[in-house]
Amino acid sequence: MHSFLRAVGFSSVKSRNDEEKLIQLVIDNATEKQVFRMSEDRAVVELTMEVAEDTGVVVRGETDARGVFHVAHYFPIRKGAVITTEEPLFVNKRVDTDAYTGMCDDYRIGVSLIFYIQNVVDLLKNPIRKKERRRCPVYLSALATEGKILLPVEKTKKEAEKVKTDLQNRSALIAEAKQGNQEAMQSLTMDDIDQYAVVSRRIRKEDIYSIVETSFIPYGSESDNYSILGYINRVEKQTNFYTKEEFYVLNVECNEMSYDVCIHADDLLGEPEPGRRFRGNVWMQGKVEV
Repeated sequence: MHSFLRAVGFSSVKSRNDEEKLIQLVIDNATEKQVFRMSEDRAVVELTMEVAEDTGVVVRGETDARGVFHVAHYFPIRKGAVITTEEPLFVNKRVDTDAYTGMCDDYRIGVSLIFYIQNVVDLLKNPIRKKERRRCPVYLSALATEGKILLPVEKTKKEAEKVKTDLQNRSALIAEAKQGNQEAMQSLTMDDIDQYAVVSRRIRKEDIYSIVETSFIPYGSESDNYSILGYINRVEKQTNFYTKEEFYVLNVECNEMSYDVCIHADDLLGEPEPGRRFRGNVWMQGKVEV
């Protein structure tokens, strides 16, 4: 069973029989269909069933020469609302399935951003060649199976502007360092040493989440899973059309990147409100505009 199904309101899918019923439900009630014909007798088909606004389940597979549809895999989906990043993108096919991941270096988060690509059929129609990097707009979103609401860090307007400026300067330094700028490398090293000294001093008397406002850290063995901490900009509660289960859609801003996070109402600890923070482990997805 896909572990993130409950994030979009399918917490009752717990057995192979339940899984097969869900796949058949998507096939019978698809609200969107994408087809890419690879040859005369073979086509890749992507069926999407919407369970709430901009949220649903995708079943992907192939049709044979007789027109019979063979399921390859399925996954829950949340469609991103805004462009999150436009950095040069590298696409990689997964070994075990006909799924793809995208990777780009977004200097705002300081690590390579890896996400599960939602719209594979669009990529097949307009492919990004192997080892090619192409600058493409990406609409990110995420699903979570657990999360907590934290209070914000109180700061003045001047302090907030300084944090934003420091982040922009650090992103610029990282970009220069990747181009081989020695001065940028030295500056980043000194900044890290200074930050470590400040954190080491403050951690004796303060909680870690009063020192670290936001974070974006790879989590677990899956390359597209992250542990995030970010400010909530918008909160929306949606209901799954089929199961009547409720889930939250939180628009979270982390390191100047904004994206929606879906989480089942029973899996969220605390009351989400704009201005508060969300902390949780998420599966990062993205739609690539090619």
